[in-house]
Amino acid sequence: MAEKKLNLKVLNMKGEEVSKLSVSASVFGIEPHNQVMFDAVQVEQNNARQATAKTKVRHEVSGGGKKPFRQKGTGRARAGTTRSPVWVGGGTVFGPDGRQNYKISQNKKEHALAVRSALSLKAKEGLVVVDEIKFESRKTKDFVAMLDALKVGPKTLVVVKEFDENLVYTCRNVGYARVVTDDNLSVFDLLNVDTLVMSVEAIKAVEEALK
Repeated sequence: MAEKKLNLKVLNMKGEEVSKLSVSASVFGIEPHNQVMFDAVQVEQNNARQATAKTKVRHEVSGGGKKPFRQKGTGRARAGTTRSPVWVGGGTVFGPDGRQNYKISQNKKEHALAVRSALSLKAKEGLVVVDEIKFESRKTKDFVAMLDALKVGPKTLVVVKEFDENLVYTCRNVGYARVVTDDNLSVFDLLNVDTLVMSVEAIKAVEEALK
């Protein structure tokens, strides 16, 4: 049985349609799986968490060397130090210690399904295919002119096969667009942008990796 295909318009950097590209429906045309996309985003955000939060336990808090008042005769509960957790300014009992581990994982098949689901969502609305993304100079205005011609949304992800030096310089000062290579696709990034711009080379590489 022949594999199902989708036909996508291919534009040039001036926003003009130049051809059609046939892509696999198993990568760009599946029914999105919401749960695996949610899991993939959760994995990414958890694993990016630095876990540097730390509170001091009673022996780390400064002061408290002297017994605050005598043991008997005051009518108060006995106390040996003002650094006790029951005192204001004392140590923390069950706070973070700086060694907490928030990392979680997702198996490869689920992650691949999450990426295919996110790409399929964008293929329905928000995917722009460009024949080639290449600049002759390092001017930011050239990159902005390309985005304007492609009529992208306020948040854009541009996916290329590989970086060249001119592309690095032209895109780095454009705050509303991010450029990544095809092997660094993030489900969170795909879902968090209005427009996904992909070069033909990048689409073919992604398609090959996800089949």
